[in-house]
Formats: sequence, structure tokens, C-alpha cells
Amino acid sequence: MLFLRKYFIMGSQNCNRDPAKILEAAAKAGITAFQFREKGPASLNGNAKLELGKQLRAICRQYEIPFIVNDDARLVELLDADGIHVGQDDQSVKELRLAFPTKIIGLSLSNMGEVERSPLDLVDYIGAGPIFPTTTKTDAKAAVGLEWIQTLRTQFPTLPIVGIGGINTKNASSVLQAGADGVSFISVVTQAEDIAGAVKTI
Repeated sequence: MLFLRKYFIMGSQNCNRDPAKILEAAAKAGITAFQFREKGPASLNGNAKLELGKQLRAICRQYEIPFIVNDDARLVELLDADGIHVGQDDQSVKELRLAFPTKIIGLSLSNMGEVERSPLDLVDYIGAGPIFPTTTKTDAKAAVGLEWIQTLRTQFPTLPIVGIGGINTKNASSVLQAGADGVSFISVVTQAEDIAGAVKTI
């Protein structure tokens, strides 16, 4: 799944600059997908969240990049997003597939118990991780390491996999070598002085 290769995730809470300018720079530099994850401490709500989403969606459309919303089915409809990504404790994939038969659905997996409980035939890709320790999510689970990518790839040879969690310019290649189709990242771009350089390197 080619769009997973450079999968940028961001909300305003991750930015010390204008999120729209960060996304536009990342889009110009070659990201292949974007997830709007406006969630957690200091994130926007209500109309402010919707308005930022509209701005970011417009940039994705301009650069023909899939615009995926994190865990907010209502926002998917309001923004006419291309898809939704959810975790194990979010709205069920079965409900989402019924609501969005043609949109992209991604699901996070961090252990074999979650694999066994998940309807993988209903998702378009999985987010495996957190591969490395991360400080971006306050509720992040313990890092599972590259072995988790290898385990999933061995068991599901054709399942589209994107590595999630703590991925930067120095360790991204190891995630791909372990068998992932792509890498997702936040801070390595939102905090970069040279956004284009970070996107091209990762």
C-alpha cells in the first residue's frame, strides 16, 4: 500500500508554529498520507477543531494526499475525509465499516491478543506499535520493538503495515527493513527546522 510509506500524523497540540504551514511544507517535501490527530492535552475542540481540519484537508487535496481522521467518525463526515484511524479502545471497526463502506480504515495493534480480537478483514491497514518509546501520546503503551513488525509480517504476508511510535530519521529505515510498508511520524517533522530535509530522509 504505497500511501503508507511516509505517513505524517499531526494536531495543533504537536505544533509550536502554524499547523497549516507545517503540513504544506511536509506535503511539498513528499509525505504520502496525513492523519489529523487533534487529541489530548491542549488540543482544539468544537468549531476550532473543525476549521483547522478544513484547512488541513484542503492542503491534502491540493497535493493529492489521503486525509485520514483519528478516532472521530463525526469529523470524518463533516470533513469528507478519505478515512479514519482508530485504536483498540475507540469505536469498533465493525461499526465504522458499516458507516464508511468505501473509506480507508486503519487500526492500531500492539500485541497478539489484539490481533486475535480484531476483524482484520475489515481494515485497510494496521498501525503496528509503538515500535519505539514515544512522548507524543500521554497514553502510549510500552514500546514493542521491531520484532512486532517481523511477527506481523510473518503471520500476515499481504497485510499493509505502517510502523507507529518514536520513529525518526535515524531509525525509520530499520522499521522498513523489519517488514513494514511505511512509517508514521509526528515530532520529527513538527519540530524540525528543516521540514523538507526530515521528510526526505525518513
